[in-house]
Amino acid sequence: MNNQNSVSILGGGCFWCLEAAYKMFRGVISVESGYSGGKIENPSYEDVCSGETGHAEVVRVTFDPSIITYKDILDVFWTVHNPTTLNRQGNDIGTQYRSVIFYTSEQQKKIADNSIQKAQKLWQDPIVTELIPEETFYKAEDYHQNYFAKNPSRAYCQIIINQKLTKLREKYVSFLK
Repeated sequence: MNNQNSVSILGGGCFWCLEAAYKMFRGVISVESGYSGGKIENPSYEDVCSGETGHAEVVRVTFDPSIITYKDILDVFWTVHNPTTLNRQGNDIGTQYRSVIFYTSEQQKKIADNSIQKAQKLWQDPIVTELIPEETFYKAEDYHQNYFAKNPSRAYCQIIINQKLTKLREKYVSFLK
């Protein structure tokens, strides 16, 4: 990572969905699926799925802010998941699927707080997204990385992820790779 790039760590349900979404955008350098916000080191997918680790499924997005800003990253975040459902995205239920923004600086915290207030106007129910300082990011197992690209014909990819990507393509056509 060069000095011009920034990092954002976000959780909004299944990390496969967020990873596939952010990989579509110009200015995104890399997207890694992983875990953050819990109490054990180096958790496995099975550990996190138990709901007992406190970790959320997250993505670490490395981006060039001269091409896509942190505000833009957050705008995509609000589009690709429902921030009003506590510990749940669709049929994915548990604390590991919670909506969370891990800010990496006070500037990110300020932008994220403002973004939450702006996004609230788009939702009838209250936004339950957590806004907390960055915690250790643990990269998920290799089979979770680039999952959608490797498994496009899987039912979850066809039914859930494709629907989200279609919505993003329609809304952000000028920002796509």
